[in-house]
Amino acid sequence: MPFRKSALLIFLILLIDQWSKIYVKTHFVLGESVEVFSWFKILFIENEGAAWGTKLSDLLPISDGLGKLVLTVFRLFAIAGIGYWLWDIIRKKSNRTLVVAVSLIFAGALGNIIDSVFYGVIFDNSFNQTATLFADEAYGQLFYGKVVDMLYFPLIDSTWPNWVPVVGGDNFRFFEPVFNIADTAISTGVGILIVFNKRAFGQREELEKE
Repeated sequence: MPFRKSALLIFLILLIDQWSKIYVKTHFVLGESVEVFSWFKILFIENEGAAWGTKLSDLLPISDGLGKLVLTVFRLFAIAGIGYWLWDIIRKKSNRTLVVAVSLIFAGALGNIIDSVFYGVIFDNSFNQTATLFADEAYGQLFYGKVVDMLYFPLIDSTWPNWVPVVGGDNFRFFEPVFNIADTAISTGVGILIVFNKRAFGQREELEKE
């Protein structure tokens, strides 16, 4: 797969990802939702941590601010490593499946990095108001931005039967996480590597045997 096609795929994902995030930020108040279907909603939330909203400060004895900075710096190193991997497999003319998968992962990681690094200095806050792009008074600092999530699929929203031990009578909802286009790209790329593992890495293994 040529570099130009990989770059085009990455560009398109970033374009859709950032457009959707900027649109939601500038048209929704934090926590506001719009029902598209009964099983799909646009729900605006902001994620200060890693996957599932986990913060480093929840796991380590450090402040929220320091945990956010460490996480952002780690993501920058990670994106650099993924970028090098992508460049290397394209240079070695690896299998198209592998290049597509890594391109998706790189695009998704870069999309969320943009939020983490820049959103804190180009938007004001979204509490009880729609945010303004390039606001005079931004809500944070460089490297302290919050990732915008909005895709919500409550496929099942019900209640546990009362006879079920412990959780009987409690609300049961599937699928609970709220995510974005960048997260979708990362998950798709990882899924391709898992499902099509032999196809993705087959060519390289054959070249190593030769």
